Amino acid sequence: MPKYMLQVKYTLDGVKGVLAKGGATRKTAAQAAAKSAGGKVDSFYFAFGENDAYVIADLPDNTAAAALALSV
Repeated sequence: MPKYMLQVKYTLDGVKGVLAKGGATRKTAAQAAAKSAGGKVDSFYFAFGENDAYVIADLPDNTAAAALALSV
């Protein structure tokens, strides 16, 4: 199964959600989304700078990767 690296940039609402519910909730949601797409999250890292998070995931195809990128 192909491995993908997603570079995530949160909107202001996304940042507010992370602050309100914590990062673990966002990671759990990403894991559930990857699983529903037929894959799994290998790692999830929050970051400072241009991107807010990096996600490494095994996913079946580009369509699943795009769907996960939009949900993270």
